This record gives sequence, structure tokens and C-alpha cells, in this order.
Amino acid sequence: MNTKKLEFISLADLGMAYRKAKVDLFYAEQSRRKELAAFESELSENLKQLKQDLHKGKSPVVTDAAWTLVPKQINDREPDSDLISEDELDSLLLADSMQELVSYAVGCMFGRYALDRPGLMLANQGETIEDYHRKIDTTEHTEYTEKVNGKDVPSVSSVYSVVKNSFPADENNVIPMLDRDWFTDDIAERFRKFLRVAFGEEHYEENLRFVEQDLNIKGKRNYTIRDYFLGEFYTNHVKRYKKRPIYWLFSSGSGKSGGNFNALIYMHRYRPDTVSVVLNDYLREFRTKLTSHKNHLEAVSISANSAQAEKTKALKEIEKITKMIAEMEEYEREVLYPLATEQVEIDLDDGVKVNYPKLGAALKKIVGLDAKED
Repeated sequence: MNTKKLEFISLADLGMAYRKAKVDLFYAEQSRRKELAAFESELSENLKQLKQDLHKGKSPVVTDAAWTLVPKQINDREPDSDLISEDELDSLLLADSMQELVSYAVGCMFGRYALDRPGLMLANQGETIEDYHRKIDTTEHTEYTEKVNGKDVPSVSSVYSVVKNSFPADENNVIPMLDRDWFTDDIAERFRKFLRVAFGEEHYEENLRFVEQDLNIKGKRNYTIRDYFLGEFYTNHVKRYKKRPIYWLFSSGSGKSGGNFNALIYMHRYRPDTVSVVLNDYLREFRTKLTSHKNHLEAVSISANSAQAEKTKALKEIEKITKMIAEMEEYEREVLYPLATEQVEIDLDDGVKVNYPKLGAALKKIVGLDAKED
């Protein structure tokens, strides 16, 4: 093993390496979650010990002689001078855990996972919501994984009910991500529902604050789960899947934060009519809702019963909504409607690199999608 380049390994480097390894191990076919939990019970001390061992030339993790550990060189500080404090590392790792929780919740929303049943639900070409219901709507299942007095008995962790289906998947494979809950299947509202079902109603508010606080690594004021979905979620998802996302974002804007209309789909449930669903059931419906709200605001702006502050606020919002509607009209006219008429088909075997560009400007651009895979 080449130890020459180890002089610049910091706790920050190891923290980042651990976060990446954790994701790979968590979703591996033979999950090592118990090992991860044991390692995380004293995470800071374990990472510090690993750092010391690496600087001494020991290699408790990488044992293949053909491997070379080449950490990212950040600067030329002394090895014992870490670039990140323990508190900062803990915050980053907590944020990463919350991002994983949100990712899992979105997977449950689309039927990739199910709260009431372990393993993958929908992850193959051609599987539909009907397949999901068939997998979920079965009898209670027990795996016999322990032996007592020579007899098989169910372990506590292996008994689960798949009848309850307490958090069903989205029926049409389209989940809107908008500035407020314009739709009943709005992603922020669905996540709140997920928290209630998964962790209980009693501590819901406390749990939601905990998640929002740990996701808010930049310390923004009045930060909510909606801010995370509109701001960081898709960027994190693309990074998590190494620029080969399984959830695809329809967006009416090309800027960093996307457009005023955003809707997420799950590629494994994509059908040739999915674009038409996005267009008819969401984009056009959202525009209709905005127009109705704009009409209300116009009434407020000219009403004799409205205070001047109300009128001023209404006029500012009218201007904003007018621009939003114009943006979505252009998106429909130039992008979404022509694409919907094509009834584009995809083949999952071709991979994201081939399939994602088939929907062109309808989807949020992924920088580096064409890059060679590692």
C-alpha cells in the first residue's frame, strides 16, 4: 500500500469517505447495517483511530496490495491539524443521515420501497402500481430466523404485516414539488405524512423540527422541509446516484433552482404516457390554480375594503404569478406538449445515460451526465 500520500488525510476526508461508503453498504444486496450501527456508536473515536492508523502506515480497511489510497489533498497543513471540528463533522453526518431518510421516504412515495414490507417493491422494467398492490396486499409473513431448543421460531425483527399498507405509493408516478401544497400529493405534504406514519403522531412536530434542523447545514432562517426539496434534494439525489438518478425532475426552468413548476417521477415506473400525465394533470392544473388565485388577488387589489398594505402585497404577488404563468405557458408550448405527443419509450437496460436525454429540455439538466462512468 502506498503511504506516501497519507500525510494530508484529515478527519474531514475520512468523514466524507465514510458517508459515501455508508450509502453503498446500506443499499448493498448483503446489507451491513449492523456493522454500520456498531461503528457509528462511537463514530468520532473510530474515525480518529482510523486516521492515526493510516498515518502510521497501518491499513485496517484496505488490504489489497493492488490498491492505493490517494486522498484528496486539501492543503498542506500538518496531519494532526484537522480541517473540521468534531461538532462540524457530527452535523455533516447527521445531515447525511437525514438526507438518507428523505431519500427512503421518496422511495416509499413512488413504491420503490414500502414501510410495511422490507426490500425493493418496484424496481424492474414494466412493473406498475398494480404490481405494487399485489405485492403489498398479501397476508402476514414471518421469516423463521432463530432456533430455540432446536426449533425454528420467528425473530422479532422478521415478523411484519403487509396488509396494513399504511403509506401507499403514489398512483400515477408524478409527485409535484412546488412552492406550497397546491396538490394533495405535494412532496412536502407527503413527507410529513411519512413521518406521522413511520414514527407516530405523538412526537411528529418534534421529529419534523429535528429533520429540518439537521438538513439545514447552512443555517438558513425559517428553513423547512419544503426548502430542502426545492433547494437541495435533487442535487443531493444526483450526487448520491453518481449522476445517474432514478428519480427524474421535470422543471420549467433551467436555472440552478429550477423553474416555478417542478414534478418528480420514478424512472422504473415511466410509461410513454407519463409526460402527458405531467402535462394534463399537473402543469395545466397548476396554471389553472394560479390563474384563479391571481383573479382573487386582483379583486383584493381594487377592493374598497382592502387596506393599502393588503393591496400592495396583492399587486406584488400578481406580478410574480403573471411571470410564473408565462414561464409555464412557454414550457408547455416549446417543450412539454411536443414531447407528450411523441409518446417516448425508454429501456431500463440502456441506463440513465441513454434514457434521460430522450426527454430533453423537459427534465432538469444534469451536468456531467455524458461523463464516463467510474
